[in-house]
Amino acid sequence: MSLIFMKKQLENKIVAIEAGSVASRYDFQIGDILLQINQQVIEDVFDYRFLIQNKHLAVILKRDQKEIQLKITKNPYDDLGLTFENDFMSSYHSCTNKCIFCFIDQMPPNMRETLYFKDDDSRLSFLQGNYITLTNMSDHDANRIIKYHLAPINISVQTTNPELRCMMLNNRFAGKALARIQQFYDAGIEMNAQVVLCPGVNDGQELRRTIEDLAKYAPLIPSISVVPVGITKYRDGLFPMKPVSKELAEQTIDMIEEYQKIMFQKTGYHFVHASDEFYITAKRPMPEEERYDGYLQLENGVGMIRSQIIEVRQALRDTLRLYAKTHLLVSKTIYKAGKKHLVFPKPRYTISIATGKLIYPYIKKYTEWFLRYFPNVQIHVYWIRNDFFGELITVAGLITAQDLIAQLKNQELGSVLYLPVCMFRSGEEVFLDDFTKQDVEKALQTPIRIVKTSGQDMIDAFMNLGEEKKKNSLLHSPYELTKLF
Repeated sequence: MSLIFMKKQLENKIVAIEAGSVASRYDFQIGDILLQINQQVIEDVFDYRFLIQNKHLAVILKRDQKEIQLKITKNPYDDLGLTFENDFMSSYHSCTNKCIFCFIDQMPPNMRETLYFKDDDSRLSFLQGNYITLTNMSDHDANRIIKYHLAPINISVQTTNPELRCMMLNNRFAGKALARIQQFYDAGIEMNAQVVLCPGVNDGQELRRTIEDLAKYAPLIPSISVVPVGITKYRDGLFPMKPVSKELAEQTIDMIEEYQKIMFQKTGYHFVHASDEFYITAKRPMPEEERYDGYLQLENGVGMIRSQIIEVRQALRDTLRLYAKTHLLVSKTIYKAGKKHLVFPKPRYTISIATGKLIYPYIKKYTEWFLRYFPNVQIHVYWIRNDFFGELITVAGLITAQDLIAQLKNQELGSVLYLPVCMFRSGEEVFLDDFTKQDVEKALQTPIRIVKTSGQDMIDAFMNLGEEKKKNSLLHSPYELTKLF
């Protein structure tokens, strides 16, 4: 038996059976290996999910080196209620490129192994929104995407110039791989595209060519995001790369907004978008909400700040309306610029927030809005310089515990320090450098609360509401809302 086959069986090992489920009524056992359903080998979770939608299932399991056959009848689309050793039921496909802009190649040494894994898996593109290059996609992979209609598929295009794409990805097949876009278009598969802009490489006229080439695939490509290359201080021996300058950011925005007008007239949507970082670098205001076409690439940093501004304003209105109703006796009305303005002398407390340099001006602005109404609250906002990866990295999600401790050690933090959830490993309280939340609390002698980035979560943080307080707070009671400002 090959090692690959043995590993595959472990991925399909049943580790739990839901009580009262379909599987609990048949002879499934924990430890069984799922081999086939209806004479089809289970390659991954997509085969499994697709096949269990049938009413009649012929299941083959492996138990104690023997094959067990089960005949199952159930309602169509009912889940079996099985949990497997590997939720994905397959190993991830790794990247075979050596991209000139790859962030993982710029990671410092001696970090945990998972941080150095480069995925390039079309299935993760569908499940998690990851961007793929198409370079390691086989005909079998492409046909399964079409068979199961896995959409949208997020494609890291970079350029539609085949020769330039081969150079940027350091892969002689990278240009030919672009033919997959036409294949998916012909099959009706929706795609999103991404361009990592590298100064002097795929900007200017090359970017113009890419936008125009991809526009031919609208509406099945409804959006292109253009994001600036990220540069750490660990680039020895790598392609010489410069950061996006203010001038280039301005030129890129101008080009993108030119095509937004053209595409909106043709299609009714704006098609191509610059990430928020371009507008910050160019010192320009964020586009209005309508230009983001429903925030199709929000997780890619496109429209995140505009969305947050709108959410914070609404959350502050909601909170003020409810707080005024429940604390009417301690509020007073003053006049600012000839307008009525509520001010609450209570509560009184001091808290702190730490974030990245990029988003800092906006967090600071949100606190100023809040403090208009609660002038006796003190909120200290600190932006953390990224010494770990280098000062060109300015996003909050790449801040390490070591930099937090070093730069906040002697700062006034108040009763609690709020940190955005993006600083932590998904679902855990561990930083990129493997320090825990408890490690930082001990070093700073201050409790830490992790806060999500929605507008309501942010205002709740300003109100210094812990989880228990949130559950019981009148601030979350239903109430007819009216505008306060």
